[in-house]
Parts: sequence; structure tokens; C-alpha cells
Amino acid sequence: MSIIIGLTGPTGSGKSTASELARKLGFKVIDCDIIARKAVEKETEGLKVLVEVFGEDILEADGSLNRKSLAEKAFKTPENTELLNKTIFPFIIELVNLELDAEKVLLDAPTLYESGLDSICNEVICILSDREIRCKRIMARDNIDIPAALLRINAGKPDEFYKERTKHIIYNNGDILFLTQEFEKIINNIK
Repeated sequence: MSIIIGLTGPTGSGKSTASELARKLGFKVIDCDIIARKAVEKETEGLKVLVEVFGEDILEADGSLNRKSLAEKAFKTPENTELLNKTIFPFIIELVNLELDAEKVLLDAPTLYESGLDSICNEVICILSDREIRCKRIMARDNIDIPAALLRINAGKPDEFYKERTKHIIYNNGDILFLTQEFEKIINNIK
């Protein structure tokens, strides 16, 4: 019997670290951030639809997506973020379904609940961490300043959103040993 575990949580919480732990435990990891990039590559239907919704000025001169321009528009208001998600989710879900070909799958999806992909998961694990720590991680990861990092944080759901929906929650404020032990304990309980 195959198992699909969803991994979610706000940006900068440490999902990538948990994904690496899952790989070491023999899981195929499907990174929905990577899938989302594939869904809007140059000349894809996903990019075409994004341009219809957000305008030609989200494109680079070569016809590829200008991520910074899209982020400025999409994360400006909650309505725009929702519009981005509604526009791109069908393309992401289609690509995720093509990847579900292993006995043990970890679906790393920041917008797991919003996309409806939680419905294909046997269990869901959520990684949370303090806002200040997340801000520092996002700035380092994406090479951006504080206002840009806060724009991304504020565009996401609050911790309560995840707490109300997820029974397996790990608080990751930087202690890698704690994260590893908690993640492995939850995985073993699920299996």
C-alpha cells in the first residue's frame, strides 16, 4: 500500500529541511514550488493563463516569467494572492498527479490546503516557526530585503490556519536535532 504524506506550513518555516529528512527515510519528495515553476515555464499554458490574468508586464523580454513583477502584483493584496492561486493550481495539480508513482511520497506543498491536494494525503505534517526567524530565512534564501520578505510572509496564511487543520505540527526555530527527532517520530507513527 502506498502512502502520501503532505508537508505544509508558511514560507520560511523549514519545509525544505524536513523534505531532505524524508528523502533520507526513503520518500519520493514532490516539491510543489518546483512544480509551480514548471507549470509557468516559457510557452506553457500555465504562463499563458497567468499573462491573461495579470498582464503582459509580468513577462521578461524573452517571453519567460518575471517572478519579481508577478510577486509584486500577486502578493499586493489577499485578493490578488487568491487570484494567483486559483489561476495556477489546476496546472500544478495536473503535474503533481504525474509524479505520484512511488510507494512512499512526501508532498511538500506550502498551499496544500488551498489547492485541495490535502485530499490525496493519508496524513499531513505542518512546520511552523517564529515570524522573525522566517523573515531572516526568506531574506537569505531569496536574496531579498525585509520589505520583500514581509510581503511574502503577509501574503501567506497565519499559523492558526494550519493549527486548525493539521494534527501533526512541528515548531522549527532552528534546532535541527529537534526537527529531525520530531519529524522521524511522526513519520514512524504514521507508518
